[in-house]
Amino acid sequence: MFDELKAELDSIMARDPAARSRFEVYFLYSGFKAVRAHRRANWFYRHNMKFIARLISQNSRHRTGIEIHPGATIGRGLFIDHGMGVVIGETAEIGDNCTIYQGVTLGGTGKDHGKRHPTLGNNVLVGSGAKVLGPFRVGDNARIAAGAVVLTEVPDNATAVGVPAKVVKLNGERVGSSPCESLDQIHYTDPVEERLVNLDQRLTELSNAFDEFENGAGI
Repeated sequence: MFDELKAELDSIMARDPAARSRFEVYFLYSGFKAVRAHRRANWFYRHNMKFIARLISQNSRHRTGIEIHPGATIGRGLFIDHGMGVVIGETAEIGDNCTIYQGVTLGGTGKDHGKRHPTLGNNVLVGSGAKVLGPFRVGDNARIAAGAVVLTEVPDNATAVGVPAKVVKLNGERVGSSPCESLDQIHYTDPVEERLVNLDQRLTELSNAFDEFENGAGI
């Protein structure tokens, strides 16, 4: 138990440049408190004491501004940075060493029963305000840009941007080699802007070609 606690503190120290000590993280970081409360709530939830589980999770929500359903499955080393407004649904699954920023929702898309929330692989980063909605998988080492709305599966080592989100980087072009080395959540190519630039360039080429035809034909 002590080793698990130390590992979670160390994972936050490694990823947050503002963290000055484990003591500070333990007593003052809302994301750390929310995850620890969830582990208690999840134990009661799995042992069919759901009222106590929800009581713990709701108390944590009021204290931290982070709502994690006690039924969610969370791996080791989850770092919720700032965290205000984060919502993690009942059937959500989060792998090891993931990073989630404020305003993120791991939610469902309707009233279906069973698996209805997303699964995050290991080393996933979800930027501020991003919404990941539905019972699909976000692959290992994937990165979701700030403000993105993800409605379909994201492959391993991919970067998803936009509304709805599109994959803009994959495999060999992955940003960083671990969440500790690269936490940039905003410097991505906008796929919509890129398409518009390409379209404008094509229109310019066609306009120039038409002007040359007019001049050559003496019109």
